[in-house]
Amino acid sequence: MKLSFPRQARVRARADYARVFDQARRTSDPLFSLHWLPGETPARLGLAVSRKVSTRAVVRNRIKRNLREQFRMLRSQLAPGDYVIVARTAAAQVAPVQLRATFVRVLTRAGALPAPAAGGTMPPATHSPSSSTPTSAAKAG
Repeated sequence: MKLSFPRQARVRARADYARVFDQARRTSDPLFSLHWLPGETPARLGLAVSRKVSTRAVVRNRIKRNLREQFRMLRSQLAPGDYVIVARTAAAQVAPVQLRATFVRVLTRAGALPAPAAGGTMPPATHSPSSSTPTSAAKAG
């Protein structure tokens, strides 16, 4: 599986950004908001990290780099369409791990990423209608 970020996987044109902002559904979080416009083409990512988030380019680039990396890892599982992330000021203060986890959480909440299987320590319960319980067997006999 190739995990590259080719040109076709990016929202690049101003018209594409405008279309996503006008027509997409939005899911928000304190760190960023996700604008997702479902479509027929494979998933594409656009990032908007302004100087309001941080005046330091190093910080803005770190945010973009982490989100692009997480997108590359998830791209094959994502529903087709265009995704635009608009970072908020709080994104500059968090660790990369938290940024990536928030990205996955927002994608799942938006319905673009399948929800993870419910984990737990108990095996799934199997109920068979023909099985008899000890109490019903004692009453019958």
